[in-house]
Amino acid sequence: MGGKYRITGDTYPRMRPPRRRGRLVAAVVASVAALGVAGWGTLQLIDVFTGGDGSVSGHAADCRTKVAKAAPVKALPKPGTITVNVYNATTRSGLAKQTADELKKRGFKIGDVGNADKQFDKKVKGTGMLIGPATALDTTLPVLSTQLTDAERRTDAARKGTELDLVIGDRFKALTQRPAADSAVTKLTAPEQVAAVTTTKKKTC
Repeated sequence: MGGKYRITGDTYPRMRPPRRRGRLVAAVVASVAALGVAGWGTLQLIDVFTGGDGSVSGHAADCRTKVAKAAPVKALPKPGTITVNVYNATTRSGLAKQTADELKKRGFKIGDVGNADKQFDKKVKGTGMLIGPATALDTTLPVLSTQLTDAERRTDAARKGTELDLVIGDRFKALTQRPAADSAVTKLTAPEQVAAVTTTKKKTC
């Protein structure tokens, strides 16, 4: 060849295509970008199922063990702190004293003992009536009612003091059997022994 393209010497130019470094670099960049997008997508899916706080949501969240604790039971007054007046509203004599003596054996304090006044005399058709001040409704009355479980309970807002009345009615035969009454008193006055805070586990799925 002549002119400026004239070949001189014994070395010839190589007639091969240029190296493809540009394509290689582009492929590497594309791979890195794809990996980044995949990682970001994975994080987004985790956020969807965990609610963004790392915990599993949806059905998986519901399938876990739930622990429930019962509220502590408040102990009620013991019989030794309760004064009971016993009145007989029936035509049978001696019931007030007999009943008062039995209540005393069971730990109650005894106040007045005698016949019921005109308000209740021969007017109590059930086994009996328990009467106390308004404050006794959820305190001392439930304790006394363990001794005569089917007796009617009443409160008098105008009544002063803490004493309770047990008015014996026509259907009265005897106080509740002592074993059952003592067990009921124990549950009310010392709940930590038989009804302490309980823990229950429930698995929901």
